[in-house]
Amino acid sequence: MTSDYTFGATLNQPIEAVLARTETALVDQGFGVLTRIDLAATIKAKLGIDRPPYLILGVCNPGLANLALDIDPSIGALLPSSVVLREDGGAGTRIEMLDPIAALAITGSDAVGPVATEAAERLRLVLDAVVAA
Repeated sequence: MTSDYTFGATLNQPIEAVLARTETALVDQGFGVLTRIDLAATIKAKLGIDRPPYLILGVCNPGLANLALDIDPSIGALLPSSVVLREDGGAGTRIEMLDPIAALAITGSDAVGPVATEAAERLRLVLDAVVAA
């Protein structure tokens, strides 16, 4: 399943292996993981509902974030970027990333375009590295 606002891939591997490779590839592209949300655990704790593993990583490339904030200080409401790792119906682990171009288009600012493009290119390199490993 694809969307107009994400890009990703499904790997026939457990979520823990994909997570480790994702974190390494993010660092290689200048991103850090600011937040890690175990959505399945939160839903279980708050609602008592069991869900398959589902992690949301809030990731940020400080240099790109700084450039974006210089263009539009309100852009912080759209940060950090999200990387999702989830069990994909028995097919393995789905890694999916919010496309910065789609996310930052909401600003309506042409000046943000180059920053969004660079962020998207770097995140696609992260995805390529995770898939290739």
